[in-house]
Amino acid sequence: MSLFLPPPLGVPLTLEKTVPGSVRLLNGDAVIAEGRHATPTVSLPSPPTLDQARDAARHFAGLDPAEHAFPTCFVCGPAHPDGLRVYPGPIDSGLACTWTPRSPDPVFVWAALDCPSGFACIPPGSASVLASMTAHVPGPVEAGREYVISAWKISTEGRKHRGASALFDADGGLVAYAEALWITLRARTS
Repeated sequence: MSLFLPPPLGVPLTLEKTVPGSVRLLNGDAVIAEGRHATPTVSLPSPPTLDQARDAARHFAGLDPAEHAFPTCFVCGPAHPDGLRVYPGPIDSGLACTWTPRSPDPVFVWAALDCPSGFACIPPGSASVLASMTAHVPGPVEAGREYVISAWKISTEGRKHRGASALFDADGGLVAYAEALWITLRARTS
């Protein structure tokens, strides 16, 4: 999935199939995003344990809404009333937290993998946006079951930052993984 414009909230969007295996998300004539079949090419680290992930989440820098850049973010915002409550905190290999989905819908799995990859690779204090994300969900996701999310930095080149994230079951079995490209916005000049 490549994101071209910020998705408008509360606005019906149109999903258009283009060539086989590809789709576009439109707001009128404006292309918001394009997607195609792909599989992430990242190497996966050993998963943290549930206890390690729970402990890391307690140290999430954005737990205080006043300290969070987007406190109402659906994924990681502590002020969102119905959010996913994904709070990745530091651990030796990057970041980790737990997540208990309320729905097995893959759209929520993709969302849960989004913010952690950004926190893992974006320079602190910078304004960065998601440019593209590739995810694969090989395992089943069960509502009400606690999972471990792990995230890590892959690379940085100028304003481009690559990060990855993975979802594991309580026994360390891989459920989903993703890689993402984040772009730091240029500073505005007056």
